[in-house]
Amino acid sequence: MELRNVLVVDPVDGEYVANVRVSGRKIESVEMSQGSPSGLLIPGFVDVHTHGAAGVNSMSMEAGDLEKWERFLYAHGVTFFIPTTVSAGTDEMLRATGIVSDYIKDRPATSVRGIHYEGPYINTRKKGAQNPETIRPSTLNELHGVITDDVMIVTMAPEVEGFFEALEFLKKRDIVVSMGHTDSSFSLIKHAFEAGCDRMTHYPNGMNTLHHREIGCVGAGMILPLKLEMIVDGVHSAPEFINLVYRVKGADSIILVTDSIDATGLSEGLYDLGGLSVTVRGSKATLDDGTIAGSTLVFDDGVRNFRKWTGCSLSELAKVSSYNSLIDLGVRNRGRVKEGYIADLVIMDSEMHVRETILSGKSVFKN
Repeated sequence: MELRNVLVVDPVDGEYVANVRVSGRKIESVEMSQGSPSGLLIPGFVDVHTHGAAGVNSMSMEAGDLEKWERFLYAHGVTFFIPTTVSAGTDEMLRATGIVSDYIKDRPATSVRGIHYEGPYINTRKKGAQNPETIRPSTLNELHGVITDDVMIVTMAPEVEGFFEALEFLKKRDIVVSMGHTDSSFSLIKHAFEAGCDRMTHYPNGMNTLHHREIGCVGAGMILPLKLEMIVDGVHSAPEFINLVYRVKGADSIILVTDSIDATGLSEGLYDLGGLSVTVRGSKATLDDGTIAGSTLVFDDGVRNFRKWTGCSLSELAKVSSYNSLIDLGVRNRGRVKEGYIADLVIMDSEMHVRETILSGKSVFKN
């Protein structure tokens, strides 16, 4: 496969016109060209926090459903995603993990890469759309039972009993711990950071707000060198807040996610999230009490929103949509348009709509 005269967007080398040759699963060569660009070539998008889409729910899916979910995401440029659970019992957690594990083993090339446990080790005061009946402290005994090789991220609250023991346990297994659904003080967030937890889940949602006498979770996210997941849909945060975080933190600290639920790509109506009833109207998903319940955001909409609301460069866009997530997970062979890297790529038009998605060197979607 050869992609001629494309505007390469690389998170490290920047933007330039080139001819890109793909051989097998990898990028064989990237040679600068003097031609007029025929499209924009950016690393495939990475969504590490998604509960479902196209009618598929991470807690009830079967293998065929996961395949449907994967195909749906190809149309939105996603070449790497992590199905995400909600707070649940151990049997339900292991069931979701088992589906993902078997799915990956059965496929030589897939965008499904592992599992993200969002809870149940969180604070009920900041539960958001999580079922309070399943929320509980962590114990090493339980973690030994639910942590498998396919678990990549665990969202936890630092103030919940067992957090620091769990952090040590999970770090030894190279699992990313992310602070979320938390009512922690700034000092406790700082303590967790100093203990090795440098990430926040769907910032600033599901955490206490900024106050001038106690800057709390939101203030900690601003001034500590933490990586911040952000849902850029205009519902979870105002465009001005997205721009503020970009200006304060810079593109290197931001990780775009969707937090999408099974209603994504479908019509308005009633849906389920971890046993809770969710109503979708327009682009907003809520519980009966008005609590935001995930999103119906598709990833490429989030990419366009971030570009529009911040005025970031294209290379910065490649960082927040792919590169930062992968570096955070310790993945070093994806996320760049560079010789030797896995050819997970998206071709976009001048208005940043997906024209083609390439997974491991093969075209999986073309518009």
